[in-house]
Amino acid sequence: MKITGTFLDEITHDIPSNNWGKETWRREFEIMKGIGIDTVILIRAGCGRIATYPSRVLQREADIYPVYEDLVDMFLSLAEENAMTFFFGTYDSVSHTKQARTIQEHLDLGRAFIEEAWARYGHREAFKGWYLTFEISRKDPTRLACLRQLGEHCKALSPDLPTLISPYIAGDKLVKDPISLEDHYADWDEILASLEGVIDIVAFQDGQVDYDVLPDFLRANSELIAKHGMRAWSNVESFDRDMPFDFPPIDWRKLWWKMEAAQAVQVDKLITFEFSHFMSPQSTWPSAANLFKRYCRHFDIDPAPYLR
Repeated sequence: MKITGTFLDEITHDIPSNNWGKETWRREFEIMKGIGIDTVILIRAGCGRIATYPSRVLQREADIYPVYEDLVDMFLSLAEENAMTFFFGTYDSVSHTKQARTIQEHLDLGRAFIEEAWARYGHREAFKGWYLTFEISRKDPTRLACLRQLGEHCKALSPDLPTLISPYIAGDKLVKDPISLEDHYADWDEILASLEGVIDIVAFQDGQVDYDVLPDFLRANSELIAKHGMRAWSNVESFDRDMPFDFPPIDWRKLWWKMEAAQAVQVDKLITFEFSHFMSPQSTWPSAANLFKRYCRHFDIDPAPYLR
């Protein structure tokens, strides 16, 4: 299986900005299309005081900094030029913000933002789904309530569009007290049961556990997702969590192992976080271009036209 989807991260919470303009982004979409990527997912349309378009809701409710460019419109236009599917990432009012809100305030803000985005962009040809940006690994009541109720709101506005989440595993690369496979299974059986009818696609991140246990977690995730009537994708992380600093492009061999492990449990699609920083020949990381070349040659794609 090839990677056929990628997140788009231009809020740049924990990775450096590439500082690209529209022409560089146009070239990026052409490169992605050329190697088989047909789906792009905006990881979040806003976070804290930063936003990807001049949202009146966020100006009023989150005191966002000035927004000089409408990145959502640009990404939609480029997706349409390249016949790609675009998933709109919602506003993250929970993470990386100093402003305390009640669950009801999170929900009120999230619903208003979703309505604004749908009115502004819902008619666009490439707008084919919603990405609910709250990431969870355990039964976090605030985030679970946000996922459930904001997912219901997306469904009420656009019943035919799929909703996507990308949760993570509380593994030993992330937490001091990692979860066991058995506890992970029990937690996610309950979590997915509560999200039935609201979430259509679940793409677990694959970078928080060691490679020798990853196949077991992938198998459990695939089984649970099928049990609850959802589609299983795999978020094959293209950055390396094993380095003493955050975050370089991953070693090609590790990416290869993870892709094979996901294919073995028969997920429907491989997506990545995230092509533009960690796999693109245009990235600020020189090793991303090397990863791109290794990936292309593995799939008998000539990388030369994309390296100029």
